[in-house]
Amino acid sequence: MTPVLEATGITKRFGAVVALSNGTLSVGKGEVHALLGANGSGKSTLCKIIAGTVARDSGSLRLDGGDVSLKSPREAEARGIALFYQELSLVPQLSVADNIFLGHERTGAGGFLDSKQLRADTEALIARFASVAGSGFTADAPVSRLTPDQRQLVEILKVLAHKPRLIIFDEATAALDRRQVELFFTILRELKAEGVSTIFISHRMDEIFEISDRITVMRNGATVAAFATSETDRDSVVRSMIGDVAIRDRVERTVPASTGAPRLQLTGASNRRVRNVSLALKPGEILGLGGLQGQGQSALLQGLFGALPFTAGSIEIDGKPVRIHKPAEAIRHGLAYVSGDRGRDAALHGRSIFENIASATMVREKLALVWPRNLKPRFEAAAASLNTKYDGMEAPIGSLSGGNQQKIFIARWLATDAPVLLLDDPTKGIDLGAKADFFALVRELADKGTSIIFYASEDAELLSLCDRILVFNSGAISAELSGTTLDSFHLTNAAYGEVA
Repeated sequence: MTPVLEATGITKRFGAVVALSNGTLSVGKGEVHALLGANGSGKSTLCKIIAGTVARDSGSLRLDGGDVSLKSPREAEARGIALFYQELSLVPQLSVADNIFLGHERTGAGGFLDSKQLRADTEALIARFASVAGSGFTADAPVSRLTPDQRQLVEILKVLAHKPRLIIFDEATAALDRRQVELFFTILRELKAEGVSTIFISHRMDEIFEISDRITVMRNGATVAAFATSETDRDSVVRSMIGDVAIRDRVERTVPASTGAPRLQLTGASNRRVRNVSLALKPGEILGLGGLQGQGQSALLQGLFGALPFTAGSIEIDGKPVRIHKPAEAIRHGLAYVSGDRGRDAALHGRSIFENIASATMVREKLALVWPRNLKPRFEAAAASLNTKYDGMEAPIGSLSGGNQQKIFIARWLATDAPVLLLDDPTKGIDLGAKADFFALVRELADKGTSIIFYASEDAELLSLCDRILVFNSGAISAELSGTTLDSFHLTNAAYGEVA
């Protein structure tokens, strides 16, 4: 049987980054085909190429046996391809109906909007999820007032409204509860019976084995394996995802983490991205946060720092309860936060290197006035510990490369001698040399007693650096890895495990 879709040898580069080196995928008519891979494996890039949102560099793409070159999402839609975006694309100010049919509005005589037909079509779609959607999920409801799971349902309905013959669902179940997932799967099975094909991406391995007919695995930008779901098992799939890697790829700590009382204790913490998270961090410990991207790791760190305050739970530092509702409170309690999104979270644009470093010290030490002569040696020492290259403290932060900017933002916190360091994917976008400097410094700080929580989107960084790893799935901790379980197989297995 000729596949509905056949992608062969697809390649894509973004500058020096090779996102795809050999993306290959074949999807049959009426098939639910799971596409799996660890962070950065290339699966989302391949799907965006199929959906016309990203142009391939080379390789072939065939629909119904004929070569195609899809130059835009509109072209893909015209050929019956629809993509559910992992990053929600709704307009909060518009209603559910307007979002579902945005760009495909119902019109009547004279080309004017047919509000009656728009509402009827929307209500027919909403009816499919009415039993699990919750209150307030109506055609006229503004999207801004919906809960996260309801917004996810609107995204699904946007795709279904186009009546496509090939649907790509990229983490469509991420914000749904079990009842909603079961109904969604019922709809997928109905579409399958109608001959509609589905590419299904999920971080939940139980869902993959429940709904898919076949599985394709990607690793490091290339397709590496394909299975009939009924003829394989979880361990075989996971081992394909991680490849032939060493069981442990670690540099052992010269000074082990303290076995004494926790420096930081978090109990039952929740905010809009995490739920009921508890952890204990000891002096000198490097605690990793693992799992696929977007599972609550950053939200946990932002909650501890007061940027995304917890709505439930408690925090203790050195055995004493503390309340943290904003970053200034976190800084004064000895917490430091380094973000990988330096442009959004870290940089004081248009300001000097000195001012960028001084900002944290001013809050931590409650300085009303700053005397550069007194602080400059301390700041220069912090920057030098990271081998930072810059012309002088008076130079603008924008004059530095991305890697050296990130070193300055880390130096900002080193200058405060903060006892707890929260690292939120801090090496994102910096070169290998800068990463090596950073990892050496992190180990040195831990050996001197600094307590560190470290989230990285690259599993290798976590495995090489951390004493323990808490694996996140859907905003909760699904596993704790240490000792003999601190390896790629157990990390990937836990990341794709059942929701905690």
